[in-house]
Amino acid sequence: MIPCRAALSFARCLIRRKIVVLDSLEDSKLSRCLSTVDLIALGVGSTLGAGVYVLAGEVAKADSGPSIVLSFLIAAVASVMAGLCYAEFGARVPKTGSAYLYTYVTVGELWAFITGWNLILSYVIGTSSVARAWSGTFDELLNKQIGQFFRTYFKINYTGLAEYPDFFAVCLILLLAGLLSFGVKESAWVNKIFTAVNILVLLFVMVAGFVKGNVANWKISEEFLKNISASAREPPCENGTSIYGAGGFMPYGFAGTLAGAATCFYAFVGFDCIATTGEEVRNPQKAIPIGIVTSLLVCFMAYFGVSAALTLMMPYYLLDEKSPLPVAFEYVGWGPAKYVVAAGSLCALSASLLGCIFPMPRVIYAMAEDGLLFKCLGQINSKTKTPIIATLSSGAVAAVMAFLFDLKALVDMMSIGTLLAYSLVAACVLILRYQPGLPYEQPKYSPEKEALRSFTNATSESASQPIMLQGQGFSLRSLFSPSALPTQQSSSLVSFLVGFLAFLVLGLSILTTYGVHTIASLEAWSLALLVLFIVLFIVIVLIIWRQPQNQHKVAFMVPCLPFLPAFSILVNIYLMVQLSAETWIRFSIWMALGFLIYFTYGIRHSLEGNSRDEEDDEDAYSDDINTATEEKSAIQANDHDERNLSLPFIFHEKTSEC
Repeated sequence: MIPCRAALSFARCLIRRKIVVLDSLEDSKLSRCLSTVDLIALGVGSTLGAGVYVLAGEVAKADSGPSIVLSFLIAAVASVMAGLCYAEFGARVPKTGSAYLYTYVTVGELWAFITGWNLILSYVIGTSSVARAWSGTFDELLNKQIGQFFRTYFKINYTGLAEYPDFFAVCLILLLAGLLSFGVKESAWVNKIFTAVNILVLLFVMVAGFVKGNVANWKISEEFLKNISASAREPPCENGTSIYGAGGFMPYGFAGTLAGAATCFYAFVGFDCIATTGEEVRNPQKAIPIGIVTSLLVCFMAYFGVSAALTLMMPYYLLDEKSPLPVAFEYVGWGPAKYVVAAGSLCALSASLLGCIFPMPRVIYAMAEDGLLFKCLGQINSKTKTPIIATLSSGAVAAVMAFLFDLKALVDMMSIGTLLAYSLVAACVLILRYQPGLPYEQPKYSPEKEALRSFTNATSESASQPIMLQGQGFSLRSLFSPSALPTQQSSSLVSFLVGFLAFLVLGLSILTTYGVHTIASLEAWSLALLVLFIVLFIVIVLIIWRQPQNQHKVAFMVPCLPFLPAFSILVNIYLMVQLSAETWIRFSIWMALGFLIYFTYGIRHSLEGNSRDEEDDEDAYSDDINTATEEKSAIQANDHDERNLSLPFIFHEKTSEC
C-alpha cells in the first residue's frame, strides 16, 4: 500500500503549474523577427488550405445547399470563440508552446502533457495528409501518370498501409522542413508568396462567380427537384420530398444548415499555429491577438465568398463533390479557368503544409525545454535560432507516415487533439480570469524581496489567521452575492464549477448524440434528463458570472465572460462526441504511448519538479532553523523579538552558503 505522503507527493507532481517569468519578454533563445503581417499570412495560409476548393461543393450538395454561406457563418462564430481565448492567452503569456503552455500555467502538468502530446499528433498527421493531398493534386494535373507508375512497380498489399509509397510527398515534407531549419524569416517569406497567390485565385473565383452567377440557383422549386428525381429514376425520401431536399435557400432545412456548420468548423482549424510564435514575433502581446482575429476574419470572408459564388454559378444538386470549382467553370463556359484553380489549389496546399510543419517543432521544443520530452529535442541552432533537432526529427516522422501509411483512417484523430486543445484553452481562460492573483506572472528572484516577504508573512501570520478563518466560511449567499474582489474561496469555486461544467457538457453531448431518437419520441426520462442538463448548465454559468474577476488588464481580453468560453467548451466537446469509436480506440493507443513517456521520463525530469524539490529542501532547512530558534527563545525570552526580526536574513545567509 502506498503511504499517504507518497501518494500526496505524486498527486502534487501531476498538478504542479509552470511559473513563467515576464519581467523581460525580450529574453528568448529564438529569433524575434516576425511582424504582425507575417502572423496573419501564417494563420491564413495554415487555415485556408485546399478545403476551400473542395469543402464548399461537398457540404453544399450533401447538407446545406445554398445555405452553406450560413453554415460557414455559424462555423466561423464558433471558431472565433476559440480564437479569442487563444488571443487572450497570447497577450498574457507570449511564449512558445500554444495550448500546451496555456494549460501548464493554469491547470497543471498532466493536462499540459496531454494537450502537447495531442497537438504533436495533430500536426504530424496534418503534415502527412496535406503532403499526400499535394502529391495527389499534382498527379491529377498530369492525368494520374505518377500514381499509375508507382502502382505498377511499387504496389503495397498490406492492410493499413498506403496503396503505394508516396516518394513525392516525402520529398516535399523534407524540403519544407529543411527550409524551416534555415530560419523562420525565410519560411515566412515563402509562406506569404503562397498565401498571396491563393488569395488572388480566390478573388478571381469570387468575381467570376458573381459575374456568371444566377440568383435563380438559390430559388429552385421543390416541384422542379421532384421532376429531376423522377427522370433520373431515383426514389424520393421518406417524407415524400426529393433526395435533393425541398428546394429554395435551405433545401435540407435548418438542421441541414447546422450539419453543414459542424463540417465547416474544421475548415477554420489552423489559426492556433500563430500562438506558437510567442518568442519569434516582435511585440507579441499585440501581434498575436491581432494575427489570430484578423486571419479568422479573412478566412471567413474567403469561405463565404467562394461558397456563394459556387452555388450561384451552378445548381447545388449538380455540384461535383471532389472538384466543384473546375466543374462549375465548365458549366458556365469558362473551362480554361480550371488551370487557374489548380494553381491556387497547389499554393493553398503548400501554405497549409508549411502551416502544419511550422508549429510542430515549437511545441516539441517547449515540452523538451520543460523536461517533459527528451532534452535533445530542445536544442537551438546558434546561427538560425530555430529548434533544428525538433524540426528535422518531426519532419522525418511525418515523412515516414506520408510514405507508408493510409492516412484516411487517422485524419479523424487530428480532430480530437485540436478540439481538446480548444476546450482546455477556453476552460483555462475561465479559471485564470477569476484567480485572486496571476500565478504565471512572477518577478525575478530578489534576495531582499524574498527576505522581506518571509519576515512579513512570519509577523502577520497570527494577526491574519482569524480573518482567513472567517473567509473560509461557505454559504449559498456567496454563490450569487460574493465579495467585490476575487478570493481563494471564489477562485476554488470557479475551478470546481468549470470542471463540473465540462462533465455536464459531456453528458449533454452524449444524450443529444446517442439518445436523439428517444428525445424525438418524447420519452419522459430522456426529456427530464435533457431539461436537467440544460438547467444545470445555465445555473453554473450564471454562478460563475456572479464571481469577482481579476482586475489585471492585458492588451486583449475575451469579451462576454463567462458565456463565450462556456459556449466554446460546449461546441468543442459536442464535436468530439461525434467522432467514431474506432477513432477513440486509436486515440487511446496514442495516449498510452504518451503516458509511458511521461511517467517514465517526463515526471522525473520536469524543470518545475526540480525547482519544487529545491524549494522543499529550503523549506525543510528553514523549519529546522525555526525549531532551533524556538528552543533558544524559550531560554532567552528577552531576545525573542530581536531574533524573530533577524531570522529571515539569517535564513537567506544560510541558504546562500549551502
